[in-house]
Amino acid sequence: MENTEESKSLHVAIALTPGIGHLIPLTEFAKRLVLHHPEFEVTIFIPNDGSPMKYQKQLLQALPKSISTIFLPPVSFDDLPLDVDAETKIVLSLVRSIPALKDSLKVLLESTRLVALVVDLFCIDAVYDVSKELGIKPFIFFPTNAMALQLIFHMPKYDQMFSCESYSDLVEPIELPGCVPFQGRDIPDSVREKKSVTYQGMIRLCKCFSLAAGIMVNSFMDLEKGAFKGLMNQNQKQGEFDIPPIYPVGPLVRTSSSSSTHGSNNCLRWLNEQPDGSVVYVSFGSGGTLSSQQMNELAMGLEMSGQRFIWVVKSPNDKAKNATYFGVDSVDDPIHFLPNGFLERTKGVGLVVPSWAPQVEILSHGSTGGFITHCGWNSTLEAIVHGVPLIAWPLYAEQRLNAVLLADDLKVAWRVKENENGLVGRDEIAKFVKGIIEGEEGKPLRDKMRKLKDAAKMVLSPDGSSTKSLAKVAEIWNNQGK
Repeated sequence: MENTEESKSLHVAIALTPGIGHLIPLTEFAKRLVLHHPEFEVTIFIPNDGSPMKYQKQLLQALPKSISTIFLPPVSFDDLPLDVDAETKIVLSLVRSIPALKDSLKVLLESTRLVALVVDLFCIDAVYDVSKELGIKPFIFFPTNAMALQLIFHMPKYDQMFSCESYSDLVEPIELPGCVPFQGRDIPDSVREKKSVTYQGMIRLCKCFSLAAGIMVNSFMDLEKGAFKGLMNQNQKQGEFDIPPIYPVGPLVRTSSSSSTHGSNNCLRWLNEQPDGSVVYVSFGSGGTLSSQQMNELAMGLEMSGQRFIWVVKSPNDKAKNATYFGVDSVDDPIHFLPNGFLERTKGVGLVVPSWAPQVEILSHGSTGGFITHCGWNSTLEAIVHGVPLIAWPLYAEQRLNAVLLADDLKVAWRVKENENGLVGRDEIAKFVKGIIEGEEGKPLRDKMRKLKDAAKMVLSPDGSSTKSLAKVAEIWNNQGK
């Protein structure tokens, strides 16, 4: 029996929640694990509410042979209100998949030496009992930054400390150990309003983070020294519980798109014709959407700036800023929503791309000199890796917190401000776009971003801090398999 056990491969299971923004960093983590530690094989379990998106399929098909994927049976949300928030659907997608996940993990336990279960940040509450029953150590993969992780450990304490109904009402800024101060309105949507339907569930989730055997963070020491030092002080208590061991393993980003498409070729051909550093790339990620009024202001601002641009356009949504979270493509042709004559007036200066563009190739192209971004962490890291300065335009989730880190701490971004109508005005957009491309005021951003680019490359080198951090995790898992 002992020889039989030793002949089985060391195996790591990964359970995640829906959303391309969660799938990308976890697949990149799996790829880096098997590349540097080939003794491991990985199985990724993906809950879903229907057919996988085209881009999702392409990404998974490009994975190495030592990484396999299993789509759990589709779950139904028919019993939920039509206007249910994305966070509720994200959590329920896994909660309702637990029986299927448990059965699949049992099969893995019988056929492999399953040494760890890596779960997405929204999964630990739902999966912990299963991991305990099966005797598998749960590790959290935290797809965003150390500052956001600090906030998670502090939220239960803030829940007791502040009597306000909304953290937006707080007058004094909030300070986390080693982090730049921020306002209560910058707290993520799901925990900002105490009366929201998601609030208590998220507070419970925050408390569950202490149950993990370790937390791997998609960030790196040179980016967030203070925040990581605060987290790594194991004697420090955050509320009622201890912080598990923390492992900075980032930046984990895509190196290129999984396949070449007609749309990507068009973008790159157009970029090849532009001068170095002359183009602003505009994209609000896979889930981000603007209102119709805001879309119009953005169009007019880009036109007024007189600068070259690539704009990934999605159909506007006047109800939610994350309307395409569960599907990248717009339902309607987004080009129809642009101002009359906009395409004709900006012909030759701008390129408008519906729904999707090859972001990594665009950011790595020499012609790209700036990025208007929603501050999703994947997009942020991709910009850092390629040294592209940012115009921060946060929309939902932890993006406002990311914008604080980028603009106030790292100083590699300018953050847009909404006017009295709740819109980012065309004048402000034009000013920032012009400044980041050709203005002298944009030079400090460009210089700081180049330094971060070099640091990001260094931490992923064979002797880099993130490579060593991943090796520590691999050593724990190797010992677990003995």
